[in-house]
Amino acid sequence: MSLIAQINQLKENSILSKHEQLVQGVIRSIDMGILARGDKLPSINAMVSELGYARKTIVKAYEELKDRGLVESKKLKGYYIISDETNVTLRVALLLFAFHHFQEDFYNTFRKDLGERFHIDVFFHHNNPEMFKTILSNIHGKYGKYVIAPIPDKNLIPVLENIPPDKLLIIDRYLPVSQEYSYVAQEFEQSTYERLEELLPQIKKYKNIILLFDPDSEVPKEILDAFNRFVETYGLQGIVKDKFITGTLEKGDLYFCASDAFLWKVLSECHKTSLRVGKEIGVLSRDDHVVKEIVLGGITTISTDFNAMAKMAADCVKQGSFVRSIIKTKLIKRGSL
Repeated sequence: MSLIAQINQLKENSILSKHEQLVQGVIRSIDMGILARGDKLPSINAMVSELGYARKTIVKAYEELKDRGLVESKKLKGYYIISDETNVTLRVALLLFAFHHFQEDFYNTFRKDLGERFHIDVFFHHNNPEMFKTILSNIHGKYGKYVIAPIPDKNLIPVLENIPPDKLLIIDRYLPVSQEYSYVAQEFEQSTYERLEELLPQIKKYKNIILLFDPDSEVPKEILDAFNRFVETYGLQGIVKDKFITGTLEKGDLYFCASDAFLWKVLSECHKTSLRVGKEIGVLSRDDHVVKEIVLGGITTISTDFNAMAKMAADCVKQGSFVRSIIKTKLIKRGSL
């Protein structure tokens, strides 16, 4: 039985719209082995001639099949079957910085909340603009939804806006894209400043507050701006260091680690020197994780709720809804201050 015959059978089911008949006809044909990977679908003109349906109805059906990851279009060649996973509702591209622990938390919640009928492919750009552009070029037009943690570079906005607004969700970092695009993001400067204000009584116990911040990392510059504004406003002895040098820990100082790479170096040095965290040395970290609840009596963190971000992102993808939301950054006080 041919694809056209399958669709003609479905015509008898008045519950299905014409575009649903086309989609289900292709799905049935794949499941029955009538169509296989690499097979070319009839052209839009041929389908119009065979079925008498409007051109826009056939285009809509073919585009839905693309979104499900079953079909891809090749320029000037037509539509081809690329997958037999007919149980998939939507094919999602998830583009992240790297698989840091907090992005692992995001992924696990996002995967769980979407459920089995959503296929997710994960990519990493490692804060490299050229890699970012190459990945987007390679995956363009192959997914029904693109969930992207962008590099905070305004020059990359046109690259993102090559993706239709209904297919793109920006997560984690905010970029000033056009108003029709959705995002679920963090805010860094004001939220960091406010959380530092909450810690002011504890911070004042220390001689110096030292920010360990590498300007060449993916850590947002707004963290540095918030720190500088905070120490200036409250007349504190603030120091910024772009590297940690072994043997430089000083009793009575507080170390604000902008990345986990700095945090583990500071904690390792504390262990070697027997300096007591929260008593003789203060430690503050960004981005919470279960390990930070446990190590050395617990590390105080300034952190976005990545699970909340993931849940909101998953809802947006499942419902096809429009969202523009900044996830609240919270202070989690533990024994390290």
